[in-house]
Amino acid sequence: MSEGRPLLGPLLLARGGVDRSAAHRTDEAWLKSAWADPRTRVLLISDGNTLIRRDNGTAGLVFLSPRQAPPGERYLLGVDPEGIAYFAVAVEGELPPPAPLPEGTMVAEVVQDVPDWADVATEGLRKVGAALGDRDAGLLVNAVALEAWHATHEHCPRCGSRTNILSGGHVRVCPNDGSQHFPRVDPAVIMLVHDGDDRCLLARGPQWPEGRYSVLAGFVEPGESLEQAVAREVLEEVGVTVAEPRYLGSQPWPFPRSLMLGFFARATSTEITLDPAEIAEAMWLTRSELGAAVENGEIRLPPGVSIARRLIETWYGSHLPGDW
Repeated sequence: MSEGRPLLGPLLLARGGVDRSAAHRTDEAWLKSAWADPRTRVLLISDGNTLIRRDNGTAGLVFLSPRQAPPGERYLLGVDPEGIAYFAVAVEGELPPPAPLPEGTMVAEVVQDVPDWADVATEGLRKVGAALGDRDAGLLVNAVALEAWHATHEHCPRCGSRTNILSGGHVRVCPNDGSQHFPRVDPAVIMLVHDGDDRCLLARGPQWPEGRYSVLAGFVEPGESLEQAVAREVLEEVGVTVAEPRYLGSQPWPFPRSLMLGFFARATSTEITLDPAEIAEAMWLTRSELGAAVENGEIRLPPGVSIARRLIETWYGSHLPGDW
């Protein structure tokens, strides 16, 4: 990548259009008032999936009014510039259509008419994230991450008591010992390794089908800097030493709770020695070799919603066709 080229972009899961409104989370009166406001918009979330309406290649979240929303854990997602509050409701099992509006409710009291359910599908963030607008992408990333954390942190890690949800879904508190527990984010480095000239290193995980390749990645360990994690992960996975790790951007990846921190790193050795538990294949590719392999289908790259794809295309210098 030349110095004149821009940094990563667009990072499709690092967008948003709603203030997260942390100051409102501990204001129970405000939360109650916001939930009673007919302007408030609610999205349903179930195991990372939500209700999506597609239209001519674009997609949008299906929002319900609080009156339409079924029971479930409730998370405040934020407030938009017009003062409209957004919540997520975690629903167990299949996502239901909204219940009929109470008799006498005027259409003006709800956010939107009940959708035409023939045009609505239940889809997850991986599949639909790239098609969402900025506001909806940010809301769904937030909702998916919160639901995943709550699902695995229902009990206090100190004493095992079942915890209570407070602060609009952003804190769990143990009723036994009073300890507070906050949503967890796991930092992970993801890096495109290049030789400083015209080759990059791509690899395939042992669980992936033939032809599916990406860049290297791994979680940051305790007491480790991001730069140290880049060097360690590359050495462990493919036996290559690197220098000059260059941070380019970050993106949430709530599967279930990662924050991906993107780097370029220059290789100071090029001989590949695989860790077979982590990597099935790895190869050096020139830009022309990569372009030809993608074009003829020999190599399939990560989807456009991923930071891995942005790293590869930024190094390559232009868009590449196809994905997983």
